[in-house]
Amino acid sequence: MFQFKQFLVAQDRCAMKVGTDGVLLGAWAPVNHNPFSILDIGAGTGIIALMLAQRTHAEQIDALEIDEEAYEQAVDNFENSPWGDRLFCFHAGLDEFIEEPEDEYDLIVSNPPFYAEDYKTENEQRDLARFQDAMPFEELIEAADLLLSENGIFAVILPFKEEKNFIALAKESELYPIKITRVKGNSTSAIKRTLLAFSRNENPEPEIDELIIEIDRHVYTPEYIELTREFYLKF
Repeated sequence: MFQFKQFLVAQDRCAMKVGTDGVLLGAWAPVNHNPFSILDIGAGTGIIALMLAQRTHAEQIDALEIDEEAYEQAVDNFENSPWGDRLFCFHAGLDEFIEEPEDEYDLIVSNPPFYAEDYKTENEQRDLARFQDAMPFEELIEAADLLLSENGIFAVILPFKEEKNFIALAKESELYPIKITRVKGNSTSAIKRTLLAFSRNENPEPEIDELIIEIDRHVYTPEYIELTREFYLKF
C-alpha cells in the first residue's frame, strides 16, 4: 500500500509497482489547457490517472490496462479514491480499444513498457508490463493520433535513449513536441529519462529543461519537491 496525501494506491497484485516514472509523469503532464477528458494508456495501479484526477477538474478520466490483475487493482484504487465517479478503467489491449473509438481525449498519457532489448525474466506478468513489444511505440503514437482532440496534449515518459526515435515517429503522425524535460538522478549522473509532451500544432521552439531528482541520497532538489509536493507525504 502506497499512501499519498489525498489517496491510497494498493499494488500487491501489480507486476509494476508505484515508481518514480509514474509519479513524474502524473505530476508533470501539462494540464493548463483544462482537459475535460483524459486517457491513461497502460494504467498499472492507476497511479497516473489518480494524480490527474487530483490535479484537474476533468469529468472523464479513462484508463486502459491489459493485465487482468493490474486492471482489477486499478479499479479498486479508483473506487477507493475521492474521485471514483470520474475514473473508469477498461480491461483491454490498445489495439482492441482503438477498433471502435467512441471518444476523443484532451490529454492522453502513457508510461509505456520500456525494455526493447531481448531480455526476459521468468515472470510473464512483469515482462508484459516492462517490455516494449507488448505496446510498440508506433502503436502508441497511432492511438494517440486517432484519439487526441484537436487541441489535445499527448504526454509520455521514456528512457532518454528513445527520445529522438519517439519524436521522429510522432512527427510522422503530425504530433510535435511542445515540452521536453530530461531527468537525471543527481547532478553528476547521466540523463536517464525524458518527459515529452506533444500537440498537433507544430512548434519550432519546444520548451526544453532539465530536472534533477536528488542532491544526495534521499535529499531531494527544490525542483523535484515543488513538482511532487501535492502528492508525497514527506514533502
